[in-house]
Amino acid sequence: MTESGMKVVSIGGGLGAVQIMRGMQRHTDDLTGIIAVTDTGRSTGIVREFAQIPAPGDIRNALATLAQDDDSLLTRVMQHRISAPGDPQLDGMAFGNLLVAALTQMSGSFVLAIEQISDFLDVRAKIYPVTEENTHICAELVDGAIVEQEFNVRRLDKAAIKRIFVQNPQATAYPPAVDALLDADLITIGPGSLFTTVIACLAFKDVSQAIRDSKAVKVYVCNTTTQPGQTDDYTLSDHVQQVISYLGIGVLDFVVLNSSQPSAELMDLYAREKVDVLLPSSHEFHNILTMNVRPVLADVADTKSGKREMWQKQDTIRHNPELIAETLMDLMGERTAVAQS
Repeated sequence: MTESGMKVVSIGGGLGAVQIMRGMQRHTDDLTGIIAVTDTGRSTGIVREFAQIPAPGDIRNALATLAQDDDSLLTRVMQHRISAPGDPQLDGMAFGNLLVAALTQMSGSFVLAIEQISDFLDVRAKIYPVTEENTHICAELVDGAIVEQEFNVRRLDKAAIKRIFVQNPQATAYPPAVDALLDADLITIGPGSLFTTVIACLAFKDVSQAIRDSKAVKVYVCNTTTQPGQTDDYTLSDHVQQVISYLGIGVLDFVVLNSSQPSAELMDLYAREKVDVLLPSSHEFHNILTMNVRPVLADVADTKSGKREMWQKQDTIRHNPELIAETLMDLMGERTAVAQS
């Protein structure tokens, strides 16, 4: 396996998984992103309702972020949010979501629309939806209640989430995504919203089964913070336990935990929004080891950029693409050395 031929598959959404892909572009020519398409909030939800397509938002962001020219007119148009104060349906709408919907209607294929935009933007990675089907995620809460659709799953002031499942039990994963997992050398899971992005992909049984069957090195990149409505009061090991509950014991090889601590001022800004920064401790390290997965401490977070204002979305501390890629390459090198010894 040469470095340029290493097959890397990243599972998640249009932010976390794409940060990993951005970093790994320097190390391999064979990148695949498997992106969640079950969101229902914000402009994505409006487009889903009228066009009856899977959620385009994370796909749009992945394509625009991975475009070869991230400042081209088309890339900027993809991310542009329409200003229409008199029209609540259009105000704040990401134009790229409309483009995905239009191309899907013209071609009759959500996947073909993604391929066309990928060609327009000269995206070298393969971007796959986790499913072609227009379905939703649901959650069973710890109080026994069932909530349907992503917007309600992540709603604040509800009971904690017990498990996630796909609304349509017959919905299957996109076959080329499953094939990519089976053929991968490295599979990364996360970071991203634990339940509505990461587990929204793992909840497709053929995805989790393909990860189990794959001979790839499997790495869960844990979030840097909690997320209100999803992981309130969660620890790092709670995140890992949830992922393992969908994959099974002994499937994950590594979990990467950020070890760099942001400034007290930045931590306070997040705390005001009930977002806790997750920092590893010896107790957490031990808890993760008992789950038959090796925790890896690494300075992988972007703690210098400060807090960002995002449209109808809560900010978190993102991973630094170069730093997380270096950590992943070190793990791959270590695994290769062990295999050759």
